[in-house]
Amino acid sequence: MSGTFRPSTIMVTGGAGFIGTALVRRLLAATGAVVVNFDKLTYASNPAALAPFEGHPRYRFVRGCITDRGAVDAALEKFQPDAVMHLAAESHVDRSIDGPDDCVNTNIVGTYVLLEAVRKHLANRQESDSFRFHHVSTDEVFGALGSDGHFSESSPYAPRSPYSASKAASDHLVRAWHATYGIPAVLSNSCNNYGPWQFPEKLIPLMIIKALGGEKLPVYGRGDQVRDWLYVDDHATALQLVLTRGRIGESYNVGASCERSNIEIVHTICDLVDDLAPAYAKGSRRDLVEFVADRPGHDHRYAIDATKLKNELGWSPKEDFSSGLEKTVRWYLEQSDWWRGIRTYRGERLGLAASAAAQIR
Repeated sequence: MSGTFRPSTIMVTGGAGFIGTALVRRLLAATGAVVVNFDKLTYASNPAALAPFEGHPRYRFVRGCITDRGAVDAALEKFQPDAVMHLAAESHVDRSIDGPDDCVNTNIVGTYVLLEAVRKHLANRQESDSFRFHHVSTDEVFGALGSDGHFSESSPYAPRSPYSASKAASDHLVRAWHATYGIPAVLSNSCNNYGPWQFPEKLIPLMIIKALGGEKLPVYGRGDQVRDWLYVDDHATALQLVLTRGRIGESYNVGASCERSNIEIVHTICDLVDDLAPAYAKGSRRDLVEFVADRPGHDHRYAIDATKLKNELGWSPKEDFSSGLEKTVRWYLEQSDWWRGIRTYRGERLGLAASAAAQIR
């Protein structure tokens, strides 16, 4: 692809999720496009993160599920987007292990339904080359790494959990619909994200909240699992670049070259909370760490090589881990009403009890 693709209307599936809300905010701030947020509003959705944009002249919201072909067709017909950014997914590994049905249905069937709806949509457009389908995925499709090496765009797929297998399947569907039916698709695979508005069942917000309350901080195994961590707003910027400047048919890995072990993350959070919210009379919050039995098939290490994204599209993260994590901790300190409300009404579903293990994708 040469030049820059400038869509006038972008439909974002899963736009009320953690990464989705960051992307919607980015698109409204950095483009002139109408942004259509198509979201089912599941337990992990964050409508409050987009409340400032209610009534915005370029923001539209449609409540719908990507497995509902009628709802998807209706949204495409009504808004006539020239780009679809597909983020809607069930993304929690432990939930996929306990009950894989939702992952399979949303991530595989939902992607199939969306692709077929887009295929129909393109058949009614005069110029299919003025359209883009951006499929947003995860580094977990590549499986686990040893102590060396990084995932590249050519790494073989080797998923090891129901979640990662379902995302791998969705990646393959997108590539097949591009090759077979000519859907102009681009793909991206990201490392772990963190930042404001992340639902408190994931590692970083869960540990912040528990540390603030002086609760036990349960960590899987010995906490030596390693991930690459990316601030969510940097990911949103990368997604915009992949959509508007990425080459059709190509995939781009998104990573920050910021590897940290699970236990290192937890200890850093403890230190930040001790510093920013010191009203804890029993000593360091590091003393709250409690190692618990590891989960089945827990991948040891993920690490992304984002050279292609940086060289072709000029992207690099603005936040390093220290600045991003401090911003995140401060945000959860300031937004306690939001997460306390979630805990009060839905805590039994979040794994927030002291016996729950720290989540890491």
